[in-house]
Amino acid sequence: MNWRKSFYIAAFLLASSTQSFAQDNLINALKNNVSDKSKDGFVFTEVINLGNTSIKDQGSSGTCWSYSGNSFLESEMIRMGKQPVEISQIFTAYYTYLEKAKTFVQLHGDQAQGEGGQLHDVLTIYRKYGAVPKEVYTGLREGQTRNNFSEMSNILQNMNENIVKNKKLTPNWQKAVTGVMDAYLGVPPQTFQYNGKTYTPRTWADQVVGINPDDYIGISSFKAHDYYKPFVLLIPDNWSYERFYNVKMNDLTDIIDNALQNGYTVAWATDVSEKFFSWKNGVAFVPEKEMEKMTQAEVADLFNGPKQEAKITEEIRQAAYDDYSTTDDHGMHIVGLVKDQNGKEYYIVKNSWGESNDYKGYMYATKEYVKYKTISILLHKNAIQKGIKSKLGI
Repeated sequence: MNWRKSFYIAAFLLASSTQSFAQDNLINALKNNVSDKSKDGFVFTEVINLGNTSIKDQGSSGTCWSYSGNSFLESEMIRMGKQPVEISQIFTAYYTYLEKAKTFVQLHGDQAQGEGGQLHDVLTIYRKYGAVPKEVYTGLREGQTRNNFSEMSNILQNMNENIVKNKKLTPNWQKAVTGVMDAYLGVPPQTFQYNGKTYTPRTWADQVVGINPDDYIGISSFKAHDYYKPFVLLIPDNWSYERFYNVKMNDLTDIIDNALQNGYTVAWATDVSEKFFSWKNGVAFVPEKEMEKMTQAEVADLFNGPKQEAKITEEIRQAAYDDYSTTDDHGMHIVGLVKDQNGKEYYIVKNSWGESNDYKGYMYATKEYVKYKTISILLHKNAIQKGIKSKLGI
């Protein structure tokens, strides 16, 4: 079974293969994935709904990984009994782009650029640079109400490519990179006032957020690699060549279930550019019948209530990754579980595209969809059941 994207999705992926989709382009690509009476057709009953902060809008930027990763940290604060704060997603992105530029130069330009990143980048920057509240660093310049990275990203990409072409580096090249980001995003604060106290990014991260980055691990699942061993996930946005623990496909949802049942949320990187993912209707599932074989009436009715699903296997999952049907498109945040009127379970997924869909910024994704389209998950190591932790050597 091969679940192919439509031609316009494939063409857009080809044109954008070295970077994540900006929000506006991705939503436009998904605009036809809509059914008229979807919300009336589903009756969701809440099973688990864990604490999470308000829905955000990442603007016209490829920073979903920063929004979802920081949303995950905010939920970790809630789980730990702390008062949650909105962590600056753009502070994380700023220093990720600087670190990505360093890697690009060290590899003589043989590295993907662009706005994309991975969930673990949030922890990498937290560990090295700390964090700040959004109220002191929004990345918005005068007159802006939402982020738009397109012009800045083009300048940074061209600059980094020219730096590499010079063959001999000057001591100033990093200042040039940060100078561009300073112009578009503002200079990140080195000290700031928060609740009447002076902090640095390091002290605020340690004293207010208070998480330990070493407590979190990334997990993926691909049949081509040894199970229960770490491997480097070869996707363009894994610019730091981070290793992930490889588990069997069914372990992915078992781990997520165990986490939710024990009060832990999960950050989720996935492919969202299939026709059976509908942002507007807030539902993602894997239809039993291939999209290309559906009638127009069946397509129009796709999200108007629960449907039979295909049964995903490890072979199907691996094949979709190998032939580029599954791509690293988007990062979101799994915060709970619901059942539909037929008893089927869906994960509650918090997105960063504002409140413009049927469920005011949240979505419901079936377990088959998660098994099929997950790139990776990030979670606290204690959220994983003992049997799997033992197999992983954690």
